Amino acid sequence: MNHIDLNQPPPNHTFKVSVDREETDGERRVRLFKDVALFVVALGFVVMIAGLCYSTLLSNVTSAEEKKWAMSILSATTGGLIGYLIRK
Repeated sequence: MNHIDLNQPPPNHTFKVSVDREETDGERRVRLFKDVALFVVALGFVVMIAGLCYSTLLSNVTSAEEKKWAMSILSATTGGLIGYLIRK
């Protein structure tokens, strides 16, 4: 009873066949290194931009318009980071 004839599948049933290549240890290491490197570079840029905006907010020589831009960038960065952490 556990045999299915693939030439005539049961009613309302379909079947799929796939051939997938298995990832080798070397390929896995390279992929993980690329993922970690990209994450570190992106995190570095986000920290740098947030630091520049924060220093702009604390500076006495910046105008009110520049401080508004810095606040909006910090708000967007914070929202993006929270969205990334929550993953919704």
